[in-house]
Order: sequence, then structure tokens, then C-alpha cells
Amino acid sequence: MQRKPLAILVIGALIIAGIAIAGCDRQGKAAAAEANAAATPNFIRQGDRITIPQRSPLRSRLAVQAVASLDAVHALELPAQVEADPAHTTNILPPVAGKVLELKVGLGDHVHKGQLLLIMTSGDFAQATSDLQKARDALQLAKHIVERQRGVQQAGAGAAKDLEQAESTYTQAQAEFSRADTRLKSLSANGATAADSGGQRLNLVAPTSGSITALSVSAGQSANDPNAALMTIANLENLWITANVPENMLSSVKKGQAVNIRLPAYPGEQFHGTVSFISDILQPDTRRALVRIAVSNADGKFKPNMFANASFAVAQAAQPVVPTSALLMNNDNTTVFVEVAPWTFVRRTVETGFEENGSARIQNGLNIGDRVVTKGGVLLND
Repeated sequence: MQRKPLAILVIGALIIAGIAIAGCDRQGKAAAAEANAAATPNFIRQGDRITIPQRSPLRSRLAVQAVASLDAVHALELPAQVEADPAHTTNILPPVAGKVLELKVGLGDHVHKGQLLLIMTSGDFAQATSDLQKARDALQLAKHIVERQRGVQQAGAGAAKDLEQAESTYTQAQAEFSRADTRLKSLSANGATAADSGGQRLNLVAPTSGSITALSVSAGQSANDPNAALMTIANLENLWITANVPENMLSSVKKGQAVNIRLPAYPGEQFHGTVSFISDILQPDTRRALVRIAVSNADGKFKPNMFANASFAVAQAAQPVVPTSALLMNNDNTTVFVEVAPWTFVRRTVETGFEENGSARIQNGLNIGDRVVTKGGVLLND
């Protein structure tokens, strides 16, 4: 009876010892694994080569892919602005010093050539009208006198000196009439015509058709500065889109080149224009050249001073292309890590071209088919 408890105790001791030994074995294996992992470096550098060991955690953090080829046209995108064409923009200046009596149009109105814009009163215009009428009367009188003296002379009853005097007076009257007529016509050159026989009131009419894009006068206001525009009329059926092209991109822009236009005001819509002007002079502060793009505005969607985006199509030969995530700066150089053997890389300096849609064209330094690190390359930096 005493042997049973002893056997039970022995068996229990053996079980406990087995469990302890198994636990120690597991702990030993885990410690060995940790020691082995600690002994494996992330990468091994040999000269300019970087090798990723088989057990390195970097293998799961790097992405490598082949360099692709791209021969699509590059879209050179530049910010731009809508402007009225100065060739179709007219500043309405006061033809004479005076006062605005009535304003017949408002800002934004569309007017036709010959339409009445405003009525003014002007002492200068009235004086010019009066001077012309006096000169006309004097000319008619002088003409009548010279004709009468010629008749008398032909009848042999008049003195030669009287005819000479009459002809001299007639010549002077012609000159005075011409001067007065020229003066009044110069005052009417900006579309002003007399509104009454005395010339006290004058009508100012539109010299061209278009929209009133600026208005700086109101009824009752004096207009004495001959260089201060009363209003501006612009024909907005044809406008300009202006963009500033960087110096290094000028070779990609040609006169007559088609351009795609987008307006933030009309998302999803695309408009079309043509390069009509490229400045011969760079802006000294930005080193950019002004480029004007002619666009049709028949539907009136373009408004002067709107923001726009101009897209120039730039033809490109087939070039290597990589994700921009593959590009790493090394001092002042743009570099990539190229796989020269399985999980072995070298850093290579590249020259980039256009970047778009998350990809960069490579002009020098890579060949199509080369394998490069596209993710995690920064982990290989020194």
C-alpha cells in the first residue's frame, strides 16, 4: 500500500521535469531566433553595391519594378488669365471739356455702333459751332461780293483794286471757314454731334459695338480731363488667354499652336484656342515670356480677368519613365536605386524631364527595362 503513493510521486516529478525541459527548449529556440535576427543586417554595402540579405526585413518593405517606356505627348500646364483684346477695346474720351447731362447706358450693357451713350453740355463745343456758323456766313457774303465785283469789272464800270480786295477777302473767308470746320470736326472725332442748333448740347455716340466694361462717369459730373476715359467699350466675342511661359519651355511653344483651355468657373469643360503672340522679351523678374492665346467667346462664358489653365501639347520621343517615388535626392543630384542582381542595388544619378500624373520622364541615366526601387528606397540611404 505504501508503494502506490511513492509511484505516484515519482510519475508526477517526471511530468513536471518534462514540462520544465520543454519550456526551456522553447525559450532557447526563441532566444536563438532573436539572436539570429539581430545578427542579420538590414543590408550589406560592398563598394557602391547594396545587398539585401535573405532574412532582412527590408525585403518586405521595398518595391522593385521595371522601367517602362512612354511616348505620349506631354501636356505643359500653365496658369493663365482671360483678357480683353486691346485691338477691340475702345476708351471713350470726352471730346471737349463739359458736363454730363444724361447717361444713356450702364455698366455691362451691350451697345451698337452709333448708339447714344450720353448727352453733354460744353461751352467749347458751342463756341466751335458758333464759330463755324459765323465763318460760313462770312464766306457766303465774301463769295457774293467777289461775284458782284467780277460782273462790274466785266461791264467796265469797276476799279481793278475793288475786285482784288474782294478776292482777297474771299480767300481769307475760305481759310477761316476751313479752320472753323476742322476745329468742329476734331471735337466730333470721338463720336460727338450737336444735339441742338446752338451746339450747347452734344450727343456722344458709340464708335463701335461691344459691351460697357468700365464706367467712370455719372449724370451731373464734369468731364474736363481729355485723357480720362468716361467709359470703355470692349468687343468680347474674341478674347485673349495670357500665360507666362518659363524660359526653358519656350522651345515647346509656337505661334499658331493649338492650346486647350480650362476654366475653374466651368469644371469639366474644355475650350480651345490658338497661340497668336509670343513676346520677344522676357520679364526680368520671372524669366518668363508672355504668350497670348486667341479664343472665340461666342457663348460669352469667358470674362476678362477670369483665372484659366492653358495646356500646351508638347511632342515627346519615347523615353524611360518611372514613378516619382523612385526619385531620391543625393546632395544636389536626383538618383534612383537600380537592381543589378537579385536584391543587389547601386545608386545611379539620373536627369529627369517632364513630370506628370505621378511619373517622371528620364532623359539620361536609365534604360527601358532597368529595374529600380519604387518604394522604400529612402531606407537604403546612408
